[in-house]
Amino acid sequence: MQAIDPRANIIDFSRREIADWLAARKIAAYRASQIFQWVHLRQCDDFDEMTDLSKAIRQELAAHFRISRLQLEQVETSADGSRKSLYRLEDGAHIESVLIPEKDHYTLCISSQVGCAQGCQFCLTARGGLERNLSRGEIIAQVRDALHDLRDDRATARGLTNIVFMGMGEPLDNYDNLIGAIETLTDNDFGLRFASRRVTVSTAGLVPRLADLGRDTRVNLAVSLNATENQTRSRLMPINRRYPLEELLAACARYPLSPGRMITFEYILMEGINDSPADARRLARLLRPIRAKINLIPFNQNPFSRLRRPSPEAIAAFRELLCDAHYTALVRHSKGQDISAACGQLRAKSTNA
Repeated sequence: MQAIDPRANIIDFSRREIADWLAARKIAAYRASQIFQWVHLRQCDDFDEMTDLSKAIRQELAAHFRISRLQLEQVETSADGSRKSLYRLEDGAHIESVLIPEKDHYTLCISSQVGCAQGCQFCLTARGGLERNLSRGEIIAQVRDALHDLRDDRATARGLTNIVFMGMGEPLDNYDNLIGAIETLTDNDFGLRFASRRVTVSTAGLVPRLADLGRDTRVNLAVSLNATENQTRSRLMPINRRYPLEELLAACARYPLSPGRMITFEYILMEGINDSPADARRLARLLRPIRAKINLIPFNQNPFSRLRRPSPEAIAAFRELLCDAHYTALVRHSKGQDISAACGQLRAKSTNA
């Protein structure tokens, strides 16, 4: 068994926390910006590489901190170029992230928790329940490591520009670490330099945290809706019993949006459950007070679920009704259909979670 390194992972620390640590040791606090830049922008893995710091500072850092990468345990690559990675964390837990090729860039779908407490019927991550929250560093590391891997991939000219918190877990249920990670991701001076408009946080509807997210960040909001009346949504998504549709949509209507921004509503289409013309018309009425666009996601069938994807005709008819109601409605076909594409599927297969 590999011994656990007792030193703290510096990726878990904000720039301000590093500055405070340095100041307590009579080291100029501005050095934190240099350290932060080495770790995140320059992808440094060893304090000895930080050549604009004195040897004494580097030794002090190495005595107290380490710079860790996630342990990549398995990768599945699709014919369409999507890459799903299974990572083993230091305590033996597993998480997934997915690198998705778009026309001229990559999008990275990352996790915020090990497992999930929400119990959504269509999500494989929910099968094992919630194990724990990810630390700020474990969230950031998924992005940092993906950037490092792409830098070494000479075959692509694409860049990683978009981050979506749509992997394992409910991001708003790990709020402090989510906000800390976003702070580093969007630090345009010394962090990872992602534009806020390129970062999206998806929630199952943790209503009390929506106002906090709108106050603390300028990232995009996506809401996993999936039903147009409370009985069906409560059956699919137990969170609806605490925060029913009326409360959720009222909170969305109050959510602060910059000019040109909209809330994305994700709607997983499931045959015979939420794919009827009546559902489409109700959805159009429900979202009328909100600056909304709609992503229709045909259910990603997998061996662990009895739910089924609607027919192409039913999907097209559903979208047409929304377009007739003057919504931007896109059908998002899941990539990676030839690999373990459903969220949590690779972890479930690999760990019997």
